[in-house]
Amino acid sequence: MPDFHNKLERSRLVRGMRTIVSAAALGAMVASGAVAAEAPRIVQKDGRHALLVDGKPFLMLGGQIHNSSAWPVELGQVWESAAALHANTVEAPIYWEQFEPQQGHFDTTNIDALIKGARAHNLHLVLLWFGTWKNGNMHYVPSWVKEDSKRFPRTIRPDGEPLDVLSPLGRNTLAADKAAFVALMNHLKKVDGDEHTVLVVQVENESGNIGSVRDNSPEANALFASQVPADLLAAAHKSAGTWKEVFGSEADETFQVYYQAKYINEIAAAGKAVFNIPYSINVWVSYPPNALAQRAVEQPGIGYPSGGAVQKMVGLWKALAPSIDVIGPDIYGDGRDFVENLLQTYARPDNPLMIPEIGRSDNFAKIFYKALGHGAIGFAPFGIDRTGWNILGDEAWPAHARNFRLFAPMSREVAKLEFEGKVKTAVEEPGKPTQEIDFGEWQATVAYGYPQRDGETPPGTKDHHGAAFIAQLGPDEFLVTGLDASVIFHLKDKKPWMRSQFVTVEQGSFEKGVWKPVRLWNGDETDRGLCFHQDVEVVRVKMQKF
Repeated sequence: MPDFHNKLERSRLVRGMRTIVSAAALGAMVASGAVAAEAPRIVQKDGRHALLVDGKPFLMLGGQIHNSSAWPVELGQVWESAAALHANTVEAPIYWEQFEPQQGHFDTTNIDALIKGARAHNLHLVLLWFGTWKNGNMHYVPSWVKEDSKRFPRTIRPDGEPLDVLSPLGRNTLAADKAAFVALMNHLKKVDGDEHTVLVVQVENESGNIGSVRDNSPEANALFASQVPADLLAAAHKSAGTWKEVFGSEADETFQVYYQAKYINEIAAAGKAVFNIPYSINVWVSYPPNALAQRAVEQPGIGYPSGGAVQKMVGLWKALAPSIDVIGPDIYGDGRDFVENLLQTYARPDNPLMIPEIGRSDNFAKIFYKALGHGAIGFAPFGIDRTGWNILGDEAWPAHARNFRLFAPMSREVAKLEFEGKVKTAVEEPGKPTQEIDFGEWQATVAYGYPQRDGETPPGTKDHHGAAFIAQLGPDEFLVTGLDASVIFHLKDKKPWMRSQFVTVEQGSFEKGVWKPVRLWNGDETDRGLCFHQDVEVVRVKMQKF
């Protein structure tokens, strides 16, 4: 009898699998007693995207650690910081210089410690490959690469001076980076091919040149004087000619984009052939000239690393680097129009929106709501761990932690609702203490700040941090939460309470995918709208027309 029950349980596991495998493969898996979880992947429907983890949509509530915090000695405080943030995912670097200290000899100490610690703390990982490029420089390549500029050529400025940036034309460099990355993916497949602690691997970090728009070596100059490659012409919808003839004033930057995107795509394709999970890049975006005082020139190579997938180049990158599944903007400016344009630019039908880095201070927290409104699959403030003094000082991040604490219990449900196109959000803006959200027949009025007195305009909040999240669960049902905001539903072209009413307002939470109400709101909690202050509260609303 025990053997019969074991076989029955294995049969149930097989029927529940989402990955389609052959009958013979299934039989072998059942016979061995091993049924691996489905690998993470990104899917698209009607221009919306979802990151599937174990076959279901997953919202990454992430935190990126500091550049030098992925060492075993630092990981204790990393896990504590992730818990304080209420994160479900940690973004951590893998350093080429540590992973391959001597060419062909690989040290897996750091990666093994990350995976073991993440599993012990019920966390997922996004691994950031600090290889050829990290923030427009070559600082994380091994010493044997740094010390051999003949074998691994550097980018040359127009005046002939070399930079601490590796050229994308260096085939030896590409071969070395690719070999190391493939070795990393082979190891990941070995140690994480079944459990899938690692969800995404980022290839390089804010890639490109700082100090020159493009490489000006003799080899690069000869290519620049020649005809533009046919695949780039097709991607850019241009006619044949030299780089200057085709791209004019943007020829140098486009040249760098082309060879850099092809370089990174080749690395990603080689890794994906070994271990097929989502691959991403992150982008040091182009800011308005006054946004970064130390780089107050809107010019590639100065204002941002030349060659990266900045706003005007993201389309070319998607065409030239098909092995990259996600291009994500790093956000360190919080201007309303700037942020909205960024989100619209990177939330494309062919590109999921993921925010791999964002400022950790409170003024960036409301962008989380904006990102959800654009269907984001992940969001991660940078520098969440405690490393003593750093460039961010001792700045705390309570607002991000509040957001994640609110959404963590329902992150799966939110991801599914986003993928189905049922989520809308509102974020307070200066001079706009109220906003309308359109759900067709039903409308939602969002008002910010308290007290909200009858006959008076809502006061708004002093720093404009109010926000609201609404997901439509059915024709007359909604899931609602927010921060220092009230939400009231009404029929189109009618005021609240005209021919409509709340049937029920349940405060509760999701437990293992099931809604669990804990109390009903009514009277003072509903008469002037559903009021959300600083408390972590979610309600499920049923409306009625009469």
